[in-house]
Amino acid sequence: MSEAAESLTDGAIEFAVIGGSGFEGLDLDGRAVLPQRESRWGTVPEIAVGELAGRRVAFAPRHGVGHRMPPHRVNARALLWGLRTLGARALLSTNAVGGLDAGLRPGDFVLTDQLIDRTHGRADTYFDGEPGGAGVQHLPFAEPYDRGLRRIAHEVLQKADERVHPSGTSVVIQGPRFATAAEARWHRAMGAHLVNMTQLPEAALAAELGFAHLNIAIVTDTDTEHGDTDADASATAERVFAVMAGAQSRLSAAVTAIIAAVPTGYAPAPRLAPEVVELLIGGRG
Repeated sequence: MSEAAESLTDGAIEFAVIGGSGFEGLDLDGRAVLPQRESRWGTVPEIAVGELAGRRVAFAPRHGVGHRMPPHRVNARALLWGLRTLGARALLSTNAVGGLDAGLRPGDFVLTDQLIDRTHGRADTYFDGEPGGAGVQHLPFAEPYDRGLRRIAHEVLQKADERVHPSGTSVVIQGPRFATAAEARWHRAMGAHLVNMTQLPEAALAAELGFAHLNIAIVTDTDTEHGDTDADASATAERVFAVMAGAQSRLSAAVTAIIAAVPTGYAPAPRLAPEVVELLIGGRG
């Protein structure tokens, strides 16, 4: 590990940032890359560390460089554990999402506050009852994301004249395929405003680790203007990445401004017993 990396680790990182589809890097001052390492949860990917807005930050792209990892194969347990062991207590995640609500347009920011889980077969807890672990832990999860960080982010983005929605419910589907028209109608009937493929189990795992978690969703497509059966309104990977390419600079500026606005030492009230979380992040890799 380089001297620059060593100076930004050992519990020194304040913020973790996970970049979603189309957002694979941050311009960090003094950037260094921590190599892959093995953990009980699998391989922790490379993590970039450095400074952003004068704060110490760790960044990793959720799908890997070049978008190599499909949604259902992202090892969220290893990634989040690796970020948390660097000391970060605040987590900013970004996601490309489809808009299910007529008030959402491509390029809009949404600060997700609720989730509906339609994934299956994903490792969604650290507390799986294995010998030597902390036993079964029932996570309070009525509010997946942190209210205080959402409030800060909303104020910051409004001042930046961004089109930002202060809340939104996301239905998380298995992927990597997009939804059918019938599924989209069902998701709207559930009360979902957004559709995504990776917000779970990520948000639940982050909560188990004691992160204060903010999700910044970017709307990339919507079929509400044209009707469910209009082929021109269908979500495609090309459309998603085209919108994200145009939003890169805005998203980077948003993350930077939000991090600058978060008070030093910001941390949430624990959802699980502190000794359980400490056991999880300390020495169990």
